Amino acid sequence: MQNSLKTRSTYWQILPYIQQQKGTIAKALVCTLGFTIFWPIMAWLIGETASKFVGTGDFKGFTKLAAASAIIFLIRSIIQYGQDTLMAKAALTIALEIRKKVYTHLQKLNIGYFETAQTGDLSYRLTEDIDRIGEVINKFFHQFIPSILQLIVIMGYMIYLNWQLTLGALIIIPLMALLISWFGEKLLRYSRESQDRISDLSSLLTEVFSGIRLIKAFVAEDYEIARFAEEAEKNRRAKYLSERIKALQFIVVGFPEAVSIILLFLLGGWQIEQGNLTGSQFISYIAGAALLIDPIATTTANYGDFKQGEASSDRIFELLAILPTVVEKPGALELPHVTGKVEYRNINFAYNSETPILQNMSLLALPGEMIALVGASGAGKTTLVNLLPRFYDPQAGQILIDGINVQDVTLNTLRRQIGIVPQETILFSGTIAQNIAFGRSYYELKDVEKAAEIANAHQFISEFPDGYQTWVGERGVNLSGGQKQRIAIARAVLLNPRILILDEATSALDSESEALVQEALERLMQDRTVFIIAHRLATVRKADRILVLEKGRVVESGTHEELLEKGDRYAGYYAQQFS
Repeated sequence: MQNSLKTRSTYWQILPYIQQQKGTIAKALVCTLGFTIFWPIMAWLIGETASKFVGTGDFKGFTKLAAASAIIFLIRSIIQYGQDTLMAKAALTIALEIRKKVYTHLQKLNIGYFETAQTGDLSYRLTEDIDRIGEVINKFFHQFIPSILQLIVIMGYMIYLNWQLTLGALIIIPLMALLISWFGEKLLRYSRESQDRISDLSSLLTEVFSGIRLIKAFVAEDYEIARFAEEAEKNRRAKYLSERIKALQFIVVGFPEAVSIILLFLLGGWQIEQGNLTGSQFISYIAGAALLIDPIATTTANYGDFKQGEASSDRIFELLAILPTVVEKPGALELPHVTGKVEYRNINFAYNSETPILQNMSLLALPGEMIALVGASGAGKTTLVNLLPRFYDPQAGQILIDGINVQDVTLNTLRRQIGIVPQETILFSGTIAQNIAFGRSYYELKDVEKAAEIANAHQFISEFPDGYQTWVGERGVNLSGGQKQRIAIARAVLLNPRILILDEATSALDSESEALVQEALERLMQDRTVFIIAHRLATVRKADRILVLEKGRVVESGTHEELLEKGDRYAGYYAQQFS
């Protein structure tokens, strides 16, 4: 939520992006200036036409003036085209740069942030909020500045015609400015609420569509429809308040405008009676006043739009202000090709200070050794392996690979030597080959095929009509669980890491798929240091060491046979599963 005590607009943070487009914006403003100069000329032409040709029968003179007007309008239209296209180009480029900046920033944030952030909200900020900022920039240079220049030029022309009359008309302006400012602050508040509601709605939709299978399985359609209706109603209510303020603004601000026009006619008639103004000058003056209506209305509308856009700007720069908790040290070194020796030294870790997860944890894994981590949920197994690729950093202690502190090396070179096969396989929209070669902009198909063969995936991939170019639906819905797991294993094979983390990759598979996946995993684990998070103890019998964790501590350590013979916690787990 936005900070209600915020005093300075976040629009100032857009200035560096505007600075990058200063050349294009400068060209657009030159066109704007040229476009604006034609407004007093048009007012003068209206006055001249009305006083010299209307009702006089001078058709020839009228034709000449009409031709001149047409030429002036054509030139003005060409200049306006230049202004519109240049400004649109600059605004869209600025929006693109902000979008890339935000996306890049999100990629640098730690995993902990994404475990609590709402996916729908992030998607909305990256799309709708940034688009709104682009629209604000476009309107500022394309509409607001031209309208202000138009007001200045036409007001200058009106002062030139009769300064007393203009001074009388200006009395109403402070009141209008006060009203516009008051409405703008109201719009900003309601717009923030509206956009937060839209983000909540977007998050709900993302959550629902991701879990549609579960919703149908539990016959929860009516429940989700009710949730959606409630969120949609909150969104409608917030948006309606914003639109109602905008509608009221035009009525309240429009009244002083109408009063000022009536005042103009009264003062104009008095000035003509006093001999300070001719009839043709008054017509030109009224034409100028009429030409003020559009820029005043545009400026008023723009101010409301800018306040609505400020809510989007707040949400974007609020996101950019979040700092990653896992960062590279200045001058971090590249991790050389390692043998796979991993050491945890006196590690303490907690997601929050009140609940420690790992307590004084120490562990040494030799190159090529297979370490299985066993224990109840919440014992710290996943946390322990997540510290190795620096998804999180411990509050105390050190983690070393081949004697090198992982916090002293670059994240890229560290993570490229650690392969992960998760329990829940994540596939992305794209081809099977692209999913196996995930993270690579260029790859050789023969390398992908070799990795698939090792992972027992080549046969089923070849049976698809398009083979490795078969399109994988979102989250891999076109594939079975076993097929997705083997693609994930092929992905790890292609990475060729020295250290491997397996999060019980066979727990949700049928016996046939499990056998194929297990065979692929055994090939993958050869000559690598392996950490296995074990939920099913049948998969850890061949481990060199089994560590039993409880409340962040190792309470048992040994081989499968040693721990069974000991008859303590591991033996109890084993008996429970196989009784």
